[in-house]
Amino acid sequence: MRPRYDMFSHPSAVRLLRCAILGVCCVAFMHATADAQLLPALHQRAARHQQAVRTDVTLSPTNPKCQKAFCGYDCAIGGRNRRMLWRDAYHVDFDLYAQGEYAGPARLAHMHEYRVRVGDTIQFTYVVSREISGEAYRIGVGDQLMIESQFDEDLNRGTLERGIEVQTDGTISVRLIGSVHAAGLTFVQLKHLLNQKYSGLYKKPGIDVSPVRTNVRNEDIRNAIGGAGGFTEQSVERIVTPDGRITLPRVGEVWVQGLTIADIKREINLHYQSLVTGLEVEVALQAQAPHFVTVLGEANVAGRFEMTAPTTVFDAIGLAQGHRVGANLKQIVVLRRADDWRLISTVVDIRQAVLGKDPLPQDAIWLRDGDVVIIPSSPIQRFDNFVSLVFTQGIYGVIPFQGFDLVEAVNGFEIDNDN
Repeated sequence: MRPRYDMFSHPSAVRLLRCAILGVCCVAFMHATADAQLLPALHQRAARHQQAVRTDVTLSPTNPKCQKAFCGYDCAIGGRNRRMLWRDAYHVDFDLYAQGEYAGPARLAHMHEYRVRVGDTIQFTYVVSREISGEAYRIGVGDQLMIESQFDEDLNRGTLERGIEVQTDGTISVRLIGSVHAAGLTFVQLKHLLNQKYSGLYKKPGIDVSPVRTNVRNEDIRNAIGGAGGFTEQSVERIVTPDGRITLPRVGEVWVQGLTIADIKREINLHYQSLVTGLEVEVALQAQAPHFVTVLGEANVAGRFEMTAPTTVFDAIGLAQGHRVGANLKQIVVLRRADDWRLISTVVDIRQAVLGKDPLPQDAIWLRDGDVVIIPSSPIQRFDNFVSLVFTQGIYGVIPFQGFDLVEAVNGFEIDNDN
């Protein structure tokens, strides 16, 4: 009977296993020794600085007299030209706001200027402008006028309570003459036109034109937005469509993608000034389109996550609830779409930072909306996956390897030559 093969009974396999265990123990001992040497040095440096702290500090909630001294690094001071070690740390103000650190400083603005993009919600508020116009008012469709003659009352049309209305074709109807085009004219121009037309019938017509109700288009626009009652806010919200446009009453489609809020306000008001007078539009960004980052690979919970604040690679991994054991943190891939949708990519290394060895990780890059973070598997993890696939889930998972003799298995099959 041929003895069965056991991989753990082989002397070479046992020696290899012992060497591996010894190597892991040595590495763990070296890390523990380094930490034991590093922490006292940091404490000594902090203690020296604590002795040098002025004792006349005003006691306040945000400036306690017994303030702890911290040692660390500040990227603004320098030190990136060489490898930084924790033992070379210096004093940094790490607890400046004391119990107010959860709020922290105001910091700089996220962006110098925000430019509108697809999916943003913009609010347009319509207000009546009381500023004096530099140009004379021009009669528009729907305006009401009163026409009076100093010499013939039969030529009078309209009253102060209800004047004659400019029709949709821009004309008004007067006695003895009929239709006269009035839209687009000033009141002075219409007065001269009527006197000129009546001069063939009267030696001195003495026609005068007075406004009764003007700027009707302004009211129409505001009523279309807030209602004729005026009890609702006269504002509308528009979401930027995928083609980068929004649609407003009487103006139609307007391109807004890539513009600032100030640019949009100027553009919209120019459109309305060409239609009506005395109307001003205030523009405000009501809500941004959601920002997303996708984390794939060796993440505990891979998926697509919303970014509500400035986000780094570390933050994205945190949103994915960390990385799995066996993740290759030295070659994290970041895929990005540029402004013209072309694909760009980079590789970042955060392993030393995760192990606590890099005081100022240069690869803690900021992520952009739509970025994809891929955490690959380490070589040993890929090998483990291969072994699991072949020896656990494959043929060796069906036929156990230990105690299995291939020769006996083959000899166990009988070949029938007759068939």
